[in-house]
Amino acid sequence: MEDYNKVIESLGVRYIKAKNLVLQQPFTVRNSYDVGNNLILLHKGRISFGDEEQVVEEGEMLFIPGGRATKVTYGETSSKSITNDDLISNKDKFFHSNMDLDLIGDAEESHSFVSFEAKVFDSVNFFASLDVPAFLISNNSKLANLIIKVVEESLQELPGRERLITIYTENIVVEIVRYILKNKMFVEQLATNSTYFKDPRLIDLFNYIKENIGGDLSNKVLSGVANVSEDYVGQYFKMLTGINPQDYIEYQRMERAVFLLRTTKKSIRDIGKEVGYKDTAYFCRRFKMMFGIPAGKMRRRESAMNI
Repeated sequence: MEDYNKVIESLGVRYIKAKNLVLQQPFTVRNSYDVGNNLILLHKGRISFGDEEQVVEEGEMLFIPGGRATKVTYGETSSKSITNDDLISNKDKFFHSNMDLDLIGDAEESHSFVSFEAKVFDSVNFFASLDVPAFLISNNSKLANLIIKVVEESLQELPGRERLITIYTENIVVEIVRYILKNKMFVEQLATNSTYFKDPRLIDLFNYIKENIGGDLSNKVLSGVANVSEDYVGQYFKMLTGINPQDYIEYQRMERAVFLLRTTKKSIRDIGKEVGYKDTAYFCRRFKMMFGIPAGKMRRRESAMNI
């Protein structure tokens, strides 16, 4: 239990967005994907997910880890099947964003969701690192109420709004971790995450990568940070994290690129350079390969999501 407390205490949580959405027409998105983690509370209607089309009952929650593509159907099974790219480009055709506090939870075919980031040592995406599929959360009224509170605060311009949203979002993350532990889910993956605390050199690597994301992060450089041989540093990193260091670095660079695309007006070329890619064309190819959409469309994504 102490290791899990350390994991929770190490998590840096950042709220991204929250909405109450009303379905306009039934559809299936074949590869629903987001960089952030998404927790969806179904108020009324029908949602199913995964290749086996597991049904989310009213009052239940669907958790989709960041970076994990998932098949999701909204409404009764429909022949209309779209890609995540289609959904981003035409979201107002499929969802209406409710701005009325009194209607939250009452509209037919509606759900609320909170999107957030949760990183170990502000570096490793916790839920993504578990490499687990989307899963159902049942019989947890506390978590459902927290989602509604975040949505309600996001719709109002009240004093302390940001503070409360931060507190509620942090509570959401703790409740999800508690749910996973209580139901003995993903035991092996959680055990791997606890190894982060067994060797301080790994923490040094995380911090160095974060602070030098646009610089030289070759295995030769990493070996000097961790004080291990260049030949061994890759094996060492993978043994403790379950991922190759260069794969981890690329994911961190792309995540930083997404943040810059969403929050700045810097050119794609400048963003690519800032996160370590001198060749803009190569950066764009890798970005599309990882996220399924071009970097330019990711930038337009935010305005499309704010329907």
